[in-house]
Amino acid sequence: MKTINNPKCWTDLSAPVTNKMVHWPGEPEVSVCKLFDMNKGGPANVTTLSMSAHTGTHMDAPLHFVKNGKDISMFPLDLMIGPARVIEIKHDRFIPLEEVKQYEINPTERVIFKTKNSLSEWAKQEFKRDYVYLSSEAAQYLKEKKISIVGIDYISIGGKNNGKEVHQTLLGNNIWIIEGLFLKDVIPGLYEMICMPVKIKDSDGAPARVIIRKI
Repeated sequence: MKTINNPKCWTDLSAPVTNKMVHWPGEPEVSVCKLFDMNKGGPANVTTLSMSAHTGTHMDAPLHFVKNGKDISMFPLDLMIGPARVIEIKHDRFIPLEEVKQYEINPTERVIFKTKNSLSEWAKQEFKRDYVYLSSEAAQYLKEKKISIVGIDYISIGGKNNGKEVHQTLLGNNIWIIEGLFLKDVIPGLYEMICMPVKIKDSDGAPARVIIRKI
């Protein structure tokens, strides 16, 4: 992905779905294969997919960590398109409250965190146990600010020791989460964003296509 210079140019932040791409430990490997292949005498090309709903670039619905919460098919249409702010985090282990508080975050904002996770081609690598995650204090701050969406550049916004807490703090307050974004060449600033998760009834998450362009 190239650095964004043309305001009219849309940039795709979504990870390609490929065989054996990184996935959360304990969840099934990604399988993309041909059920029918015209090069092998098939009547058409038909691809089958097998993976967790929380693989690659995806959205978490409240149902992911909130009993009887909203499922991904209930993602509000008015949140799918609109301004989003990319904030670059310097801390190399987690997203601390002190850094987040430097920005004047407003209610209903869509906030995307770019961290050192974006320095590597994480989707093609083994699962990283030292990925940068959102601190519990910063999650609480975002809850108090009543933002609408938060995104991050790895497959989980929470860490090993606070994953459940961070998810519950956000999802329990109707803050929808985008995980697995590609932000390597994205310059911090304000963008127009389109985020379209697959509409899967009763699912706690779904793969999503996320694109942005500079405002």
